[in-house]
Amino acid sequence: MNLRHGLTVLALIAGALPGAGCSRDATPSAAPAATPVRVATVETAAAADLLRAVGYVAPADEVRLAFKTGGIVRAIHVDQGERVRRGQLLATQADDEVAAAVTQARALADKANRDLERGRALFADEVATREQVEDLGTARAVADASLRAAEFNARHARIEAPADGIVLQRLTEPNELVAAGQPVLVVGNTGSGWIVRAALADRDVVRVQAGMTGEVTLDALPDRVLRATVVEVAAAADPATGTYEMKLALEAGDARLVQGLVAKVTLAGPRPEPVPVVPVTALLEADGGDATVFVVGTSDAVVRRVPVRLGRLVGERVEILGGLTPGDRVVTEGAAWLSDGAAVRVLDGP
Repeated sequence: MNLRHGLTVLALIAGALPGAGCSRDATPSAAPAATPVRVATVETAAAADLLRAVGYVAPADEVRLAFKTGGIVRAIHVDQGERVRRGQLLATQADDEVAAAVTQARALADKANRDLERGRALFADEVATREQVEDLGTARAVADASLRAAEFNARHARIEAPADGIVLQRLTEPNELVAAGQPVLVVGNTGSGWIVRAALADRDVVRVQAGMTGEVTLDALPDRVLRATVVEVAAAADPATGTYEMKLALEAGDARLVQGLVAKVTLAGPRPEPVPVVPVTALLEADGGDATVFVVGTSDAVVRRVPVRLGRLVGERVEILGGLTPGDRVVTEGAAWLSDGAAVRVLDGP
């Protein structure tokens, strides 16, 4: 009996061991811990309606001065950046050829006048015909016109300042040969006021139109804010830079301005409909106008990786042009340790 009883006990123990092993293997592994994160709710805000650009101050009127005829430059009497007065002599051209043309034209005009007087006398003596006298009168008129043209060219063999201003560019040097009409100097007329020339990107130029007002600050005058009005916007891009030039009339007041001052322009643009915004810290893998964010589900604590399209910066937030709707919750802290579908635990407070 004792032997039979012992065998029975051993059999029971042996039968129980496999079941015990199976029981341990069936125990499920522990679920991964939820990642703690902080979130922000997608809100709406007025779209960025301020347009900023950088430019420089310049005289309102710029005149490109040239000689009437081609020739050799004799002298340039001013340097770039120099202030000039109306009527001041700026440059002269070697006038030997021009003076010779005036002398020749004057001699031909005198001869035509003598011929006409002689023809009239002969007509009075019935030696010359009326037709001959009329031809001589025409010849004198042509000679007088040629003299006036030569004298006009002689007067424009020298360049004088058309108004008070500043020499913006000196384009030639003495003894250089220039063609007729080739600019020699560029002078800015300060009497007509000052403008700001600024460059705009293509996405900004479509928002600007003549008549818009704004503010201008100058690095040289950090405590002054000047008013400005858009007077001209380029219709085509600069082929070298791909930007569009904008001109603003500057209300300088008593500010002492000089050409070339760096100007920062702020314009108040149109106010479009409000757009969703999120904190900048919510963005991942931002590349130009595209980025991704993690959105926390409303019914569970699981995140989804969502691609979004970005707009402009609004302080420490950024406009979202697509991918999110107001009310969505985006992860702002802890996103670096997340993957799509990960479980999270939302922390309260900042």
